[in-house]
Amino acid sequence: MALSHKAKRRWSLVILLIGLPVWIIVASSAMTALGRPPIFVELLVYMVLGVIWALPFKHVFRGVGQRDPDDPED
Repeated sequence: MALSHKAKRRWSLVILLIGLPVWIIVASSAMTALGRPPIFVELLVYMVLGVIWALPFKHVFRGVGQRDPDDPED
């Protein structure tokens, strides 16, 4: 089922305002629980986690910044 443009915009806001902070807390808690690795390893892990969170939501974010294609022209 395809999402409408309006639904994509709403879901992207929910994901960015609620999901992303939760992901940051989970990722930093996991790194704290594992102990302090060397700084380069820690940086690499955070970079990978920073990309991985967005992959499942790529279809939601695609085209959100564009004009709604279903709106009539002005």
